[in-house]
Amino acid sequence: MEYKTLDYAVDGGVATITLQRPDALNAMSPSMARELHDAVLRIDADVEVRAVVLTGAGKAFCAGGDLGEFVAAGTGARTLILQMTGDLHLALSRLARNRAPVIAAVNGTAAGAGFSLVMAADLAIADEKAVFTMAYTNAGLSPDGSSTYYMPRKIGDRRTRELMLTNRLLKANEALDWGVVNQVVAAGEAVSAAQKLAASMATGPTQAFAQVKQLLDTTFNESLESQMELEARAIATQVISADGQEGMAAFAEKRKPEFRGR
Repeated sequence: MEYKTLDYAVDGGVATITLQRPDALNAMSPSMARELHDAVLRIDADVEVRAVVLTGAGKAFCAGGDLGEFVAAGTGARTLILQMTGDLHLALSRLARNRAPVIAAVNGTAAGAGFSLVMAADLAIADEKAVFTMAYTNAGLSPDGSSTYYMPRKIGDRRTRELMLTNRLLKANEALDWGVVNQVVAAGEAVSAAQKLAASMATGPTQAFAQVKQLLDTTFNESLESQMELEARAIATQVISADGQEGMAAFAEKRKPEFRGR
């Protein structure tokens, strides 16, 4: 697929997806959702990808859904939204199930669907000038993009309700305090910081990272005993894996491990 709304590149085991509608503040459109899903399928099929960076071009990360397209669709808006959220949600589901950690580099405004993308990422780094707001109900809409799943799990129910019901705007340092992002960096440095972190993670024990993602994403659905059994099975799988063997040997030999993602 030839992309018109995003850029996709792989370098050194890091896949970078850059939302590329800067004149529209990278607003999520049906075309962008479709292309994002295609890019994620490419990640899923590429065993060399061991970390992912998601960011936006220009002054915004993603300013939400493209409401102009929804209005222009008229009576077809319902079908358009179902198509768009179908692609967006499949992309997010497949990123969640993929072994590669996903890092959001928030270079500006993250509103609506953009905020949802940040919450769906495993880690997030924000530019000090970044701002976050849910914004959906300002337009008479309800949230999508997995935000009602991830947000209460990551920052709690009370804060989630406040963000979704009042559309409170969080500045970067407030987002850090609330647990929305992991790190705040100087203006213009979010992407480079995310790339540096992703490059480091791309040389790590990728299958162990995958087990971490899977265990944490299911933890609220399991009993204590069930979760402990899943932990036991996961670590038992890792202990006989190539990277598990290498990691333990390196520890015993007091050297740096050389992980290969297997």
